Amino acid sequence: MNPRTTTSPTVPADPEATAAAEASDAEEIPTEKAASEDASDDLDPDDLDLDELDDDSGKEPSGLGSAAASVVAAGLGVVALTGSWTGKVAAERETLIGQIKSANGGTAAQQISEIYGDAWHTTALVNGLFALLALLVGVFALVRPAFGAPSAHPQPGWVRAVATAGIVLGALGLLLSAAMYFDLIVALPTATAAQ
Repeated sequence: MNPRTTTSPTVPADPEATAAAEASDAEEIPTEKAASEDASDDLDPDDLDLDELDDDSGKEPSGLGSAAASVVAAGLGVVALTGSWTGKVAAERETLIGQIKSANGGTAAQQISEIYGDAWHTTALVNGLFALLALLVGVFALVRPAFGAPSAHPQPGWVRAVATAGIVLGALGLLLSAAMYFDLIVALPTATAAQ
């Protein structure tokens, strides 16, 4: 028990004061409930603007897309120069078709063209498609920051360097594929007449 208290525990409290305090507490509770109900009635779900909560306009673009595109462009450029599994399968398919077509006979030039030349050109075509794709993706990665909202942070130097490497590899692959397709690098073998 607190020694500073003026009332003793044996002295009964005034019953009229206790009743008045309970009545005032009872009046305050409904008033608070009514105030909270009025506030909830004022809120209409249609009036809430949820777009303000999802507004991403203040966020800076991360540049992840450009970085990924530059790496993809460099990878596609390497594939265009070294060849791909897809090109190998397409070339083997053309070789098989050429063997089937030339099984019935034909001149040596026709057999070379059907078996060797078509496979060679198919490989060049597939490599050229990879080179073109590398070129386009690399250009996209370089010019992407020029479109859209301006960023306070410029594109990192390594992204520009890798995208440029993808463009160069793609252009070189496209050039070599075109030369290969049109037999400018290595011509098809020719059959010599029997002596």
